[in-house]
Amino acid sequence: MKILVSAMETSSNVHLKELKKYLSDDVEFVGVFDKELGKPLYDLTSLAIMGFVDALKKIKFFFRLRDELVALAKDCDKVLLLDSSGFNLPLAKKIRQTYPNKEIIYYILPQAWAWKRGRVKILEENCSKLCSILPFEKEIYNDKDKIYYVGHPLLDEIKEFKNELSNSGKIVFMPGSRKTEITNLMPIFNELIKKIPNKEYILVIPPKFDDEYIKNTYGDISNFTISKNTHEALIEAEYAFICSGTATLEAALIGTPFTLSYIAKKLDFFIGKTFVKLNFVGLANIFFEKMGKEKLHSEFLQEDVTVENLLNDYKSLNKNKFFVNSKILREYLKSGSSRNVASIIEN
Repeated sequence: MKILVSAMETSSNVHLKELKKYLSDDVEFVGVFDKELGKPLYDLTSLAIMGFVDALKKIKFFFRLRDELVALAKDCDKVLLLDSSGFNLPLAKKIRQTYPNKEIIYYILPQAWAWKRGRVKILEENCSKLCSILPFEKEIYNDKDKIYYVGHPLLDEIKEFKNELSNSGKIVFMPGSRKTEITNLMPIFNELIKKIPNKEYILVIPPKFDDEYIKNTYGDISNFTISKNTHEALIEAEYAFICSGTATLEAALIGTPFTLSYIAKKLDFFIGKTFVKLNFVGLANIFFEKMGKEKLHSEFLQEDVTVENLLNDYKSLNKNKFFVNSKILREYLKSGSSRNVASIIEN
């Protein structure tokens, strides 16, 4: 079976690698994906964009890429789209127009439940099957036969969960992966560790960053032990301070108590607050709200991200309650998604 794949994000390819383990050996990927999975059209690094100006510069390239993928779809048995709605939704429409009977499967759906509800109609009109990784997502779709809750990919990718709370003396700091996030949070983290003595401070840095970038972006990190393995660091830690993102859900599932802190550019935060109508930014808290429960962890945003607030949360968080709730969260998400998506693809 030949499958046209459009997986343009690093995180999408992590999910795709797990998925491939459950697909038959005769399945071949063509299109856009990590080169570890076959022979893609382009190296993923050439597709990375940073900000609006960069996106404008590359717009001709992305139109050409869309047309190339549509042409490739002709000889493919099925189409698999992962995340990246800005590119993949127009691609789905073009493939549907060109090949009305081609099966199009969308995995890691756009967050239409948070904003831009109009994407639901586009997805239902142009995709054959919708693979949701959020238990509540199905509620907003009209065609219930088209959308499947398949489980969550993190339950495949996390290989170890805590059986008890840790007293390792290790505290993890994760200031994010974007330059703005890192430069905003590192000065606060450097002050915070002075208030929490006699601990080992683990700084998690994405493996893609080279030494020169780390030196120029992170500033003085001499008081930290460096780790480039998120799951390993979280398993060993007794506590964590984490920038908003997937890492907060990883910590919640693993069972490591943490505090979420996030400082965005003022304009970006204003736009997000205007269009995204959510009470929480952390996925674990969003899940718990959907279950009718209290939030799992604290969230400090913008000017509330202070050394004093983070320190008070560290001291006051009910860690035993957090640990019990982390098990409830795993039960809510039920299972990993890779095996179920593979079954849907090969059915």
